Amino acid sequence: MQPERCRLLSSAVLILSAIPLFAQGTDECRPSTLNIPGAQYPCVYADHRAAFRVVAPDAQKVQLKVGKTYDMIKGDDGAWTVATAPLVEGFHYYSVVVDGATVADPATRTFFGSGWDNSAIEIPEGPEVDYYLPKDVPHGQVSQRWYFSKVTGRWRRCFVYTPPDYDAGKARYPVLYLMHGWGENEQGWHAQGHADFILDNLIAANKAKPMIIVMDNLNAVKAGEDGSIFTSRGLRPPPRPAAPLATGGQATPPPAARSGLAAFTGATFTEMMLNDLIPMIEKTYRVRPGRENRAMAGLSMGGMQTFLTTLSNLDKFAYIGGFSGSTGGRGGTFDAKTSNNGVFADAAAFNKKVKVLFLGIGSVEGPGAKNFSENLKKAGVNNVYFESPGTAHEWLTWRRCLNDFAPRLFR
Repeated sequence: MQPERCRLLSSAVLILSAIPLFAQGTDECRPSTLNIPGAQYPCVYADHRAAFRVVAPDAQKVQLKVGKTYDMIKGDDGAWTVATAPLVEGFHYYSVVVDGATVADPATRTFFGSGWDNSAIEIPEGPEVDYYLPKDVPHGQVSQRWYFSKVTGRWRRCFVYTPPDYDAGKARYPVLYLMHGWGENEQGWHAQGHADFILDNLIAANKAKPMIIVMDNLNAVKAGEDGSIFTSRGLRPPPRPAAPLATGGQATPPPAARSGLAAFTGATFTEMMLNDLIPMIEKTYRVRPGRENRAMAGLSMGGMQTFLTTLSNLDKFAYIGGFSGSTGGRGGTFDAKTSNNGVFADAAAFNKKVKVLFLGIGSVEGPGAKNFSENLKKAGVNNVYFESPGTAHEWLTWRRCLNDFAPRLFR
């Protein structure tokens, strides 16, 4: 955290009150399930409005950012309060802006997203929806695994889910490599997505095959490569201007390099995955060998990485999933003969190799994925299109995608 933000937090004394300010009559505001123990705010009404209360008596202006920006109102007790419009069901990042400084709310757990640790609130679905919640079923284990990457020259960390019966037997298992999105990390699918509970529940219901899930970090760069696309967006100071020339003139800056997604090729991660990650997993865990026992999927940028990796290595993957992430062929003109270096040109050959090509999207995200799916089908390429009703580019979309995708694997 930057010193300026530390000083501001100290002076503002940002804490959450436990006084149920917004609970009136039968319209009870229930604390979010993501709050730290004992914190009553933020809380959620039955109609999915959310109430927030922050104590910052010395602040001049406090705002809440949760999808949109809300101005908070200061009370006589020094507390700033606001109630939002109804929020869509599911997981939402949010932050507090105190006199211009964006900070996390100390009343909630923090989750790495948008390139930094954010607060989050969970808007519950109906009581009948529990596929991503813990149940009284056998549970698998999520553990962290450190490994050294020769490709990047750095130590890396991944999280690995092993199914409930892994430790009790000697069986070997197929593997799903599951990727997070832009600005998130290897904890995302476990902490935000509840991938472990989703698989526990599917396996217990005999809807999915027991499998190992590997959740790695998209941030893979070699020495000299810029990794700022993945983290700390908006937190880094701007680059310094070029130093003046000895003659007194201004130095000519180098040509602007492509940055952000425009510069992203996924090549380093693919190389690292094939040469470091997969060999480590198959050496460390009881894994079934071969492409027919290997799947890869990802959300958003992780979906993009999935297609970049798998479509150029179909000899290594038989199952492919994109959750709000595609190959870049979603919009405009699609030509099966040229798209993705012609991988779809021979539909029969592609269908023989790829057992499942899954395209998932939230219904609010637009028709791009559906159009891409239809174009592929017209070209004879088999694929599964899944649409999450009423959701946008958010974790509830991706939880639903995984819940539909996992039962299709390794059949």
